[in-house]
Amino acid sequence: MAYANAFAALADPTRRMVFERLGKGPQAVGAIAETLPVSRPAVSQHLKVLKEAGLVSDRAEGTRRIYYIDPEGLGQMRAWLDRFWDTALAEFGAEVARDNLKRKDAK
Repeated sequence: MAYANAFAALADPTRRMVFERLGKGPQAVGAIAETLPVSRPAVSQHLKVLKEAGLVSDRAEGTRRIYYIDPEGLGQMRAWLDRFWDTALAEFGAEVARDNLKRKDAK
């Protein structure tokens, strides 16, 4: 149930903003903090939560840490959501088929 931690992490609006910034590409903490109304230490804390939830990873680049979206963590969330999408599509297809049968019977 790793996706549950991911959704909980993204429940915070500031973390969503940090995550969305990373959607534009890998960035250092300072670059992210420049675009948000929170301090650099606060951004670091939000990144820590996102990393623990499996949504972001980081790599060393000189003396900086560069953060990026972890496709595996995002994939787990998507897989969970896709279950509902698949069910909704199947139900929609079944409804269309029923509607087509009704129209045929009415003719």
